[in-house]
Amino acid sequence: MLTDETAANAGAVSGESPPPRRQRRRGRAGRQLHGGRFTYAVLTLFTFGSLFPLVWTAVAASRNNTRLAQTPPPFWFGGNLFKNLEIAWTDANMGTALLNTVVVAGSIATGTVLFSTLAGFAFAKLRFRFKNLLLLVVIGTMMVPPQLSVVPLYMLIAELSWTDQLQSVILPTLVSAFGVFFMRQYLTEALPAELIEAARVDGASSWRVVWHVVFPAARPAMAVLGMLTFVMAWNDFFWPIIALTQNGSPTVQVALTGLGRGYIPDQSVIMAGALLGTMPLLLAFVLFGKQIVGGIMQGAVKG
Repeated sequence: MLTDETAANAGAVSGESPPPRRQRRRGRAGRQLHGGRFTYAVLTLFTFGSLFPLVWTAVAASRNNTRLAQTPPPFWFGGNLFKNLEIAWTDANMGTALLNTVVVAGSIATGTVLFSTLAGFAFAKLRFRFKNLLLLVVIGTMMVPPQLSVVPLYMLIAELSWTDQLQSVILPTLVSAFGVFFMRQYLTEALPAELIEAARVDGASSWRVVWHVVFPAARPAMAVLGMLTFVMAWNDFFWPIIALTQNGSPTVQVALTGLGRGYIPDQSVIMAGALLGTMPLLLAFVLFGKQIVGGIMQGAVKG
């Protein structure tokens, strides 16, 4: 193997000047890495493990209860998929449940992104008394188990006559401590203080600074927070099953609890209902997956 000194001497003999050592190092560092067979094998294994629950749900939804109880269980699709989907759609009133869940999850995601961005901007860039103490209190609320607030929260919505209404699920979760902390950490690094000062020098009001400076800078983090919040609100079961009923204004998770009732629960119908409740999230990711991933990558790259 030729050393750098040998390469330099060879270049001097041939009359060509060798490239600088720093430039050669940059060339080696800039080469694109390629995964080997082991890397692809591990990625394939993890991909299969991630997709298996969804595939198994579809397989179980296409069979009947008798076949699911047999050993070994089926590993390929049957012919009862559309029949079970129709039963689940009718028995669980899935149309109303899906509409309610879209309203609930969309409202919670919008409110969380808006209020968390405003609070995160205040904690990151504004100066006011007891800022660190208030931030510590906000973070401290993340340590409180949500089960401790169920009884007083239910007493409050009962006093307001909000039981079995969507606002009883939306309003208590319009802002989250995690969202405030997440946006505060992002804006601390991504939003230069000089940009805010320049906007104020130009005569911009506080709301104009937020709209034209803070929101554009926080757009990648807002997209990530909105996606996470929407998925969490869609899949939430604990509080909606307490505040809502199956016959009133149920969400998808509450409506699914009424499927397969009887002495022997019909697992195929339950799986069909679970598949119906999962499809909107998959469809949203297929349609907006590129924008979501682009927002995450944009927030990860420092210009």
